[in-house]
Amino acid sequence: MIPRVNERTHAAHDPLGEALGRSVPIEGGLPAYAVFAYWPALGSYTQDVEQATWTAAQWAEHLEDPLLDYPFAASPQGDRRAIFHLDARLHPDDRDLSGAEWAGVSCRLARAAGFETPGDTTGCHWIAVQGEPGRLDLIANLIRLDGTWQSLPADLLRRLSDEARRIEEDLRLTPVPVASQQRGSVQVVPTASTQLTTVLAQLADERSGPLATVRGLVEHAAHRIARQPGAAGPVTAHRLELIARRLHGIQQDLDATAAHLTTQPRPRVAAPAPPAARTSAGRSP
Repeated sequence: MIPRVNERTHAAHDPLGEALGRSVPIEGGLPAYAVFAYWPALGSYTQDVEQATWTAAQWAEHLEDPLLDYPFAASPQGDRRAIFHLDARLHPDDRDLSGAEWAGVSCRLARAAGFETPGDTTGCHWIAVQGEPGRLDLIANLIRLDGTWQSLPADLLRRLSDEARRIEEDLRLTPVPVASQQRGSVQVVPTASTQLTTVLAQLADERSGPLATVRGLVEHAAHRIARQPGAAGPVTAHRLELIARRLHGIQQDLDATAAHLTTQPRPRVAAPAPPAARTSAGRSP
């Protein structure tokens, strides 16, 4: 699986049209299978029965809603292009994934990209669509529901690449070839920093790391408690959701620390001094 980050835009119509292979607006509703996943709070905007009947233009307008609500929102660098577009393609020899598998891939890539955080009730509008077999497009608005800008990880490409490798392993897809760890005949020996990076990455691993397991249990407990009768249920559930968010933040901090270790510059080695000039035997200075 090869993920690719496209240039951000001011409107969702162009990336959505690129994902579907035709221009937006498109008359008539999109097929139910075209939209595999979306941000969790979408249910508060519409009923499930209505989602399958939305046209492509309506999906684009929904993605652009935060631009209208917060027209002056911008990134820390002053960039107001809030529409983020990521696409991922399978290897030609890969099998066809089921709808549930595509939905899982969508959520995993959204989390790796940083615009989907478990338990975040004021996050980003995003959807995952498929316009052709073997390709998935994620489109998100980086303006959050509270009007703030969702900053993406500095090591975004590495995170997406790492998650793609894990998805390949989990779903038994064709792995992307990796460069050899040998340079000529000399094998690269792992350093202490490399070993520490591996430990931190294992702790922060979204699929099998211990923090991810604990966070999943907390999220499950919050969901169960929220459905219990009585006024204490929603309050306790909200506290558990906040705990889950803090655990996810710790995972991100550990992952960022691991990335920082891998990008530390190597110490510069002074060039050897040139050899002293020889003088001919018997020659006077």
